Amino acid sequence: MASIPCIFQIPFTAKPINPSFPSLPTFSSKFLGTQNSLSCLRSSNIGPSNGSRTQCWFKFGKNGVDAEGAGIYGSQKRDDFDKDDVEQYFNYMGMLAVEGSYDKMEALLNQNIHPVDILLMLAASEGDQPKIEELLRAGAVYDVKDADGRTAVDRAVNEEIKDFILGFSVQKA
Repeated sequence: MASIPCIFQIPFTAKPINPSFPSLPTFSSKFLGTQNSLSCLRSSNIGPSNGSRTQCWFKFGKNGVDAEGAGIYGSQKRDDFDKDDVEQYFNYMGMLAVEGSYDKMEALLNQNIHPVDILLMLAASEGDQPKIEELLRAGAVYDVKDADGRTAVDRAVNEEIKDFILGFSVQKA
């Protein structure tokens, strides 16, 4: 079960019950309860009635399992990835700041390599093991070569990442 902190801010309005008695307002809120005068405001048990902080739990997926079961993580397939995903990852990992331009990314995209395979190459070069696992589950191919003849395994930042890619691919087969 995932825990997501949240804050309830409950809006309510006050209006006079009777124009001749403006000092006794009527409160109306979906969360505070039904519309009543100030003297007989009935609160409901839906949520906190004072706008306080609370912690909520949400069950994801069919049986309230995990993010993967809910289709949040790991549910994408090979063809669900596109050029925009490559650009977002390139920016997210700070590669633009390091490279100074999109030239490296554009060169990979112009080689007619599927975006998911490009993402795998980039993730391997960054040592981003969770992303590598996500991409391999989605159907990324680790032995696709770039213009220099390098694969994701060749680009891996260290031996641990190389072993992870190769081990995951063997395990999946």
